[in-house]
Amino acid sequence: MDNLCHTLVGAAIGRAGLRRTTRFASATLMIAANLPDLDVLVFATDTPSIEFRRGWTHGILAQLLLPVALTGIMLLVGRRRAAREAASGSGGEESPPLHAGWLLALAYIGIYSHVFLDFLNNYGVRLLTPFSWRWFYGDAVFIIDPWLWLTCGLGVWLSRRWRSPRPAQIAVLVAALYVGGMLVSARSARAIVIDAWRGEHGAAPQALMVGPQPVTPFGKQVIVDAGTHYRVGEFHWLGEPRVTFSPDEIPKNAARAEARQARETPPFRSFLVWSRFPFYELRDAQGGTRVVVGDMRFSLPNPLRAAIGNSRFTASVVIPRE
Repeated sequence: MDNLCHTLVGAAIGRAGLRRTTRFASATLMIAANLPDLDVLVFATDTPSIEFRRGWTHGILAQLLLPVALTGIMLLVGRRRAAREAASGSGGEESPPLHAGWLLALAYIGIYSHVFLDFLNNYGVRLLTPFSWRWFYGDAVFIIDPWLWLTCGLGVWLSRRWRSPRPAQIAVLVAALYVGGMLVSARSARAIVIDAWRGEHGAAPQALMVGPQPVTPFGKQVIVDAGTHYRVGEFHWLGEPRVTFSPDEIPKNAARAEARQARETPPFRSFLVWSRFPFYELRDAQGGTRVVVGDMRFSLPNPLRAAIGNSRFTASVVIPRE
């Protein structure tokens, strides 16, 4: 999910009552809710971002160790601030005392809220890094979800305005029910799409995504791996549940000699670490053939998805003519 969503979820959890457990409770929750995205620092290096993102800092070791590190930092900051306040005779009386145990618990809550929210979308997260580099996909909530923004943001604002934890508590409950409903919807829609494909073709697809669309929780974007090509479609809950497949076939071109050679190059190896539904475009280029690899998830017509021309979601090399 985006960092605004992560921050609002951390803030709402704090405003729901946990902010009174220890000094710096709200700050700890909001920082922890964003901390796994430390891996954005990869953009300052030569490492391909999509090869590195949502791996080391989202995996099981980071889930265990990042809260401990954050707790140590918050304790250090808190004690230094307390020393300054004592020396100057200034406030801090209205805040609860610094409590290491609660800081650690809140740091874990924030970290796991981040990892869980990232799991919900179709970008994926490598939950077991470094013991396994497998990607996990919830395919339930779009990576930018205004309904979570609205729910958590309104809960935080009303709790501040009314000086009551109740609005935030309701917001957290509504957000949890929404996410739970979207997970159930995703699994149910997937089963319906598999049945529809099997009815048309006599067998289940090789691979399938029934993923979220932006804004609307009632529609799904469908990608079917049909072997040598992909088919896309849409699923809708409103009215009678229905799935429609586009008649167009998007060739993978994976068996082309140029594509096979391209896969051996470093840019393509990095891209394929992340890619879930890769396809190849072959274009004439000076001295050879330009091979461009994209991923169907981020090449579908949609104003909030990256198009094939977005270099973050493609890799490109020129294969010389023999």
